[in-house]
Amino acid sequence: MPITIADVAARAKVSKTTVSRVLNGKGELDESTAARVRAVIDELGYVPSSRAVGLARGRTRVVAMLVPSLTWPWIGEVLQGAVDVLETERYGLLLFTCNRGEESMRQFGAQVSAKSFDGLLVIEPEGTLDYIATLHRRGLPVVLIDDRDQSTGEIPSVGTTNHEGAGAAARHLLEIGRRTPLVITGPERFGCTVQRTAGFAAVYAEAGLAIPPERVRLGDFTVARGADAVQAALAAGIDFDSVFAHNDLSALGAMQALLDSGRRTPQDVAVVGFDDIPTAAHTQPPLSTVHQPLREMGESAARTLLAHFEGTPLPGEPTVIPTSFVIRGSTVHTP
Repeated sequence: MPITIADVAARAKVSKTTVSRVLNGKGELDESTAARVRAVIDELGYVPSSRAVGLARGRTRVVAMLVPSLTWPWIGEVLQGAVDVLETERYGLLLFTCNRGEESMRQFGAQVSAKSFDGLLVIEPEGTLDYIATLHRRGLPVVLIDDRDQSTGEIPSVGTTNHEGAGAAARHLLEIGRRTPLVITGPERFGCTVQRTAGFAAVYAEAGLAIPPERVRLGDFTVARGADAVQAALAAGIDFDSVFAHNDLSALGAMQALLDSGRRTPQDVAVVGFDDIPTAAHTQPPLSTVHQPLREMGESAARTLLAHFEGTPLPGEPTVIPTSFVIRGSTVHTP
């Protein structure tokens, strides 16, 4: 049978309350008594319930993370960054997804009510931002990992440079002589779509090259819509020498559609993505892309939350980690 706190108390000839105080470092205790209790704990090999100790200390040492789904290929990078920090600091992680919609959110809400965790990291499931903001206003420490540039400033957040990243993609395409890009956007309702569209167009405008509406195609961040956008542009007879897709999955669809049409990448059409998901380095040809600091965003969000637990106020301004540009074979041909 497992050793209990009552066994420790009986062997040490003290009350269970005294054993609990030794475990939690609370209350004034005679040092000789505390030493005797610790010796009995070692002798019996007693391992206290981490949850019970956490509750006694007023802290669970568990952080929750709410994400839309685990199917998006970049989610794992953000998650790994957060986990690396949490495990190093001996925190546990409760992971919640919204795969079942309202049912998933009800289950999550029940865990919030039960105070099962100390704080929350969020990659916002669409449509939940107001709810998350309400939880934060009610006292739950929250840090938003803002992948879509949606933060209003009310919730502490970690984001990246969508406008500047798209500008870097435009500069690269201009440097290699591509003057008529086709742009495949993300959903119009996302802030990152607005920022990436504007950042890319601004650099072309500086070069005296406007991007006409027919060369901007609405996408949804999927492979299928990336392919559809290219097929539709080709069918309409639109001339373009490059593609800037607002994420890597759309870029992969674009490259497949170009291949199916008999066009070569990058010789005929250069292709640039956004994210730098692990697959991007292993496509044929490898994808040039804007590197989002996904793992770093997860790490930074977790560190911000843990620092708050130790008394550091949550930041009033977003933490911004810059993008970088990665050149690969989809824009620069290597024989």
